[in-house]
Amino acid sequence: MTPKQYLHRSRSKKTRSAFVDATVNKRNIRKYFNKMRFRLLIGLMAIFILPHALFSIYFHIQFTTSLRKADMLNLAALAESQRNTIDLFLQERVVNLFNLFHSREFSTRPSEREMAYYLQYLRQVSDAFVDVGFLNAEGIQTGYAGPYPYLQGRDYSSEQWFVSLMEQEKDYFISDIYKGFRNKPHFTIAVKQRIDEQVYGFRSTLDPDKFYMFLRTISHGKGIESALINANGLYQVVDPARGDLLGASPYVPILQQQSGVHNIKSGGDQVLVAYSWLKETNWALLVWQPLIIAHAEMYHARKVMMISLLVLLCVISIVIFALTRRLINQAQAAAEKSHQLQTQLVHASKLASIGELATGVAHEINNPLAIITSTSGVIRDLLDPVFQLDASPEAILKEVDTIESAAFRASKITRQLLDFGHEYKPSLVMCNIHALLDEVINGLKAREFKVEDIEIKRRYKASPPDILLDPDQMRQVFLNIINNAGDAISGPGTITISTAVQNDRMLVTIKDTGKGMTSAQMGKIFDPFYTTKEVGKGTGLGLSVSLSIVESMGGGITVQSLPDVGSSFAISLPMQTQFEEANKKERSTVS
Repeated sequence: MTPKQYLHRSRSKKTRSAFVDATVNKRNIRKYFNKMRFRLLIGLMAIFILPHALFSIYFHIQFTTSLRKADMLNLAALAESQRNTIDLFLQERVVNLFNLFHSREFSTRPSEREMAYYLQYLRQVSDAFVDVGFLNAEGIQTGYAGPYPYLQGRDYSSEQWFVSLMEQEKDYFISDIYKGFRNKPHFTIAVKQRIDEQVYGFRSTLDPDKFYMFLRTISHGKGIESALINANGLYQVVDPARGDLLGASPYVPILQQQSGVHNIKSGGDQVLVAYSWLKETNWALLVWQPLIIAHAEMYHARKVMMISLLVLLCVISIVIFALTRRLINQAQAAAEKSHQLQTQLVHASKLASIGELATGVAHEINNPLAIITSTSGVIRDLLDPVFQLDASPEAILKEVDTIESAAFRASKITRQLLDFGHEYKPSLVMCNIHALLDEVINGLKAREFKVEDIEIKRRYKASPPDILLDPDQMRQVFLNIINNAGDAISGPGTITISTAVQNDRMLVTIKDTGKGMTSAQMGKIFDPFYTTKEVGKGTGLGLSVSLSIVESMGGGITVQSLPDVGSSFAISLPMQTQFEEANKKERSTVS
C-alpha cells in the first residue's frame, strides 16, 4: 500500500460519527437562520426598497432620455452654427473674387503687375488664398500670380471645376480638394463673367491647412472635433490625428437629409456625431464628440442616484441589523462552540492521518529492510564452511539480486512520498494570447481603471498565431504586471498593451505612463520581497513569481523605465514549433 493510499484510508466509526453530527447541527442552524433572513428581507424589500427602486428607475430613465436628447440637440445646434460660419466664409471669398472681377480697372488682358496686385489684395483679406488666375473663354490661363509661375498659360478647359463653372447657371463654383497640376492638395473658387459676348473666368486656390485652422477657431467645446467631407465621403478638411486629407471617412451622412445626429463607433470608442450639409458646395460638416464627454452630465446624475440608493440601502441595513441583533447574539455562542469542536475534530483527524501515514511508511520500508537483513544472513551462511551450502558465484549473485530488488523497492517508496508533496507541472495547451489579455482586461480591471481615470489602449497584431502556454499561469503574469502598471499611475494615465511577432517569438509589451523607476530600482525588481510600493501595499513577490512562470515556458521579461516618464515590460514567449523542439530535446535527454 502506497503512502497516498494510507493517507486516504477510511476513518474510524467514532470519528465519522462526530463529523456527521457536526455537519447535521451546522446545517440545521444555517437552515433556520436562512429562513428567518429570507422572511425579513422579503418584508423589508416589499415595504421600503421596492417602491423606492421602482420610482428611482422610472425617473432615472426619463431623466436620462431627456439629457440624451438635450446633448444631441446641443451638438446639432453647434453643427448648424459652424455650418453657417463656413458658408459665410466661402461666400466672402467668392465676393472677394467678384469685387476684383467686376471692378472698372479689371482688364481682359491683365499684366503681371495687375495680377500681383490682385493676389496681394486677396491675401490681405484672407491668408487662405494661395494664388490667382485669369482664364479666357477657351480655358487658357492668360494671367497668373502666385508661387507656381509654370501655371501661366495652362489649359484648364478639361478640368472638372472649369467645365462645371461654364455649364452651370451660377456665376461661381467651389471645387473639392484635389491635387491638379501642382500635385499638392488645394481647392479652387472660380467665378465667371460675360465681357464682349465672351465668358471669362477668374479663379483662386485656397490652402486646406489654412482652412483647417479656420475650422479649429470656430470649433469650441470640450472634446469636440470638426471635419469636412465631400459627397463621396472623402475628407476635405480634417484633424491629422483623426484621418488623412482625401482619405475615406468612417461615417458618411445621407445627402438627402440636410442635418442630423447619430451615435456611432469610431476607433473603438462610442462617439456622438452631428452633420450638416453646406449650402455653397456639396460638403458635409461633421462635428464629433466622445459619448463619455457628451453625456457627462447624465453620468453624473447616474452617480448621484447610485449614491442615494446606497445611502438608502445603508439605512435599511441598519434597521435589519437592529431587528436581527438579538437573534444573532443568541446563536453566536452556539456557533462558536460548534466551530471550536469542529476545529478540534479536524485537528484530531489530521493527527490520525499523520499517524496512519507514518505507520504505513514504516511498514512499507520495514518489509524491504527485513528482506535485505535476512538475505544478508543467507549470504553469510552460504560462505560459512560449517553449513556446507552452495557458495557458488551464481548462488551468491542470486541473493544479491534479492537485496538489490528490496533496495529498489524502498527507494521507490521514498520517491512516491516525495512526489506526493510536490506540485504538478503546468498544463500546456494552445492559447490565443489576445484572448488571455482580453479576459484579464475586460474583467474587474477595466471597471476599476475607468473609475481611476486610467485608459487602457490595445495595439494588437492582426490574427496572431496560437502558442503553447499554461493559460492560468499566464493570466497571473498579465494580471500582476497590469496591476503594477495601474499602481504606478497617480491620477489620469494610460496603459498601452501591444503584441507583435519577432524572430519566431511572441512579444507582449505592457507600457504605462506612471512614475517610472531608477536604474537602481530596476536592478532589484525581480528579487523576492523587493517592492517599490508603500509599506503594506505590496509583497514583492508578484514580479519574481511572474518571471519564474515565463522562464519555465522558455520565455523572458525585459524592462525599460525612466523616472517620471513610465515603465515598459516586454514579455517574450516562444512560438509553438520552437517550444516543441525544446520538449523533444528534453525528452530525448531524459530517455
